[in-house]
Amino acid sequence: MRIYPALFQLVFARMDAEKAHRIGFRLIRVAERTPAGLVLRHLTKPHPGLQTSAFGLTFPSPFGLAAGFDKEGHGITSLTSLGFGHIEVGTITGQAQPGNPTPRLFRLIADRAVINRMGFNNDGAAAVAPRLRAARTRLERRYVANRPMIGVNIGKTKSVNLRDAVEDYLVSTRELAPAADYLVVNVSSPNTPGLRLLQNIESLRPLLIAVRAAADEAAGRPVPLLVKIAPDLEDQDIDDVAALAVDLGLDGVIATNTTITRSGLVTDNATVMKCGVGGLSGAPLKQRSLEVLRRLRAAAGENLTIVSVGGVESAEDVLERLDAGATLVQGYTAFLYEGPFWARRINRRLEALLAARQ
Repeated sequence: MRIYPALFQLVFARMDAEKAHRIGFRLIRVAERTPAGLVLRHLTKPHPGLQTSAFGLTFPSPFGLAAGFDKEGHGITSLTSLGFGHIEVGTITGQAQPGNPTPRLFRLIADRAVINRMGFNNDGAAAVAPRLRAARTRLERRYVANRPMIGVNIGKTKSVNLRDAVEDYLVSTRELAPAADYLVVNVSSPNTPGLRLLQNIESLRPLLIAVRAAADEAAGRPVPLLVKIAPDLEDQDIDDVAALAVDLGLDGVIATNTTITRSGLVTDNATVMKCGVGGLSGAPLKQRSLEVLRRLRAAAGENLTIVSVGGVESAEDVLERLDAGATLVQGYTAFLYEGPFWARRINRRLEALLAARQ
């Protein structure tokens, strides 16, 4: 099961990063449709001791896949077969859009990091919604109880003016909330011009209030609502987000998105500069993501569910986030380097670490 790192170096590392992602994702989806898929689900199923409750839902494991890997809901059931406790789909926008020009995804292998400026490339909410409904139906049939959860991450369409952002988010909300186990408002990607301005409390409050009302109405039930924030916020801004989330009774905060900073990298500066603008994810984000988690927990007390993401590579990283106040933990970039059995290894090791504490 440790064959993949060698395969990555021999094959995928030599490819354009976006092409390698498409091929790898396609192979995962194909594998699930073969007889091996049933065996795979058996091998990767999280231990019952890892069940985790968050915002009224029960997750098979606290460890899930962050938004960005499956942007359009094409492989939800395939990815849950790898052992993730939840899959967060997206980011999805109200209108279909191609994203930014290619190349737009770059690996910094020495740093176990990625720079992306994808720009929310996706088919749009109306096209993605049927895929979400179909995936949820399949999971409900496949798992009698304790099925993996489906999160849906929504963002602003690039062509929509910032002053019309709320209505644009509501388009996605109405289409996608009925099939979502939880909904995430993404106001923190660095790749959509002006988007991060929505993290300002004066803009964020009416947006979250409107999305919550529309989500609950469209789904006919309360839909857990979270907001995803950037690691580049000042400490006071983090405190303000925590206070707003508690004041609104928000179900949670996801911390953090990618960073626009480039400090502390092993990769030479010329190579980094050649990649251009975009959000940096992976191991270099670990410390800042942990700092934001601790800041949020201190500011919000126990009144807020926090999902921690950024630089998570191992079960030890997951446990550190749980100890620091996270209820759920997500990963993404290390998946590209570690391969399809990454979630299984984390779940098995996490189970052992937790058992050793008893």
